[in-house]
Amino acid sequence: MDLVDIPAKSREATILELRDFSRRLVRELGFMRATLADSDLAPSAVHAIIEIGAQPGISAKDLGNILRLDKSNTSRQVARLEAGGLVERKTASEDARSSELYLTEAGQKLRKKIDRFATDQVSNALRRMVPADQQALVRSLALYADALTQGNAVKTAPADAVPGRILEGYQRGCIGDVASLHARFYSEHWGFGAFFEKKVATELAEFIGKMPADDKALWLYAENGRSLASLAIDGDDEQGIAHLRWFIVDDTLRGSGVGRQLMSHAMKFVDERYRETYLWTFKGLDAARHLYESFGFQLVDESEGTQWGTRVTEQRFSRCLA
Repeated sequence: MDLVDIPAKSREATILELRDFSRRLVRELGFMRATLADSDLAPSAVHAIIEIGAQPGISAKDLGNILRLDKSNTSRQVARLEAGGLVERKTASEDARSSELYLTEAGQKLRKKIDRFATDQVSNALRRMVPADQQALVRSLALYADALTQGNAVKTAPADAVPGRILEGYQRGCIGDVASLHARFYSEHWGFGAFFEKKVATELAEFIGKMPADDKALWLYAENGRSLASLAIDGDDEQGIAHLRWFIVDDTLRGSGVGRQLMSHAMKFVDERYRETYLWTFKGLDAARHLYESFGFQLVDESEGTQWGTRVTEQRFSRCLA
């Protein structure tokens, strides 16, 4: 009997198969979900927990290199984990200007939970494969992972990646982005529902439909074409009064100073045009209130209301031009 080699597949066919397998892996491992590994954390945060646990004392820079995150994204990720009580910083013993990252007791518990989940997931998959195929899989995945690592190591930031920046005026997709930011935040933290999301989207669309106009302004913080923070001024030239609206900052940007930058742009705008600026909020948004007060806003009215579709203690803040 003659021995005949199986014809090799074309490079294009191999690429398509690997892309298909990679997408299936991403889906089956859960990376398309909002949270990962039976935790309340996003995939990038789960990986950060794993790496900090594996290398106690790792620097934020090294963590970012491992996770393929830039400096700003790494800082925001670490800040969120710190705020959640999962990670703590300690001053580096060899350099007081540097800090080291460690898991807290709560972070250690979560890491063990993540490890158990991942171990069970892989174990269940391996039960469906014979030992010889298991070893072949390990070798093949090791080769694939190493090849990806070598390719990524020589790359710089993608040519089409746009650094985060503050933009003024309407930007494509911003109505949906801003409405989504409001809906996700207020649903998660305050239980607001469809009424609120529809109100934001409808009124924001109406507002933008009247732009450009001398009495209206909109600022957005955008990264790679997506709006992650917003603030608008809706003015009344006849009354000399401006309404500050749709101020929202994505959770990943909290503590980055983006909110203060947006407020600075808005206050410069109103100070040149209006004698008074007001905003509506509700009791319990303490971080936002602190920011408002730092720019001279004062609480002038407070009462129970349902203008957002849920009963809250509504508050009106006002800022008058000196």
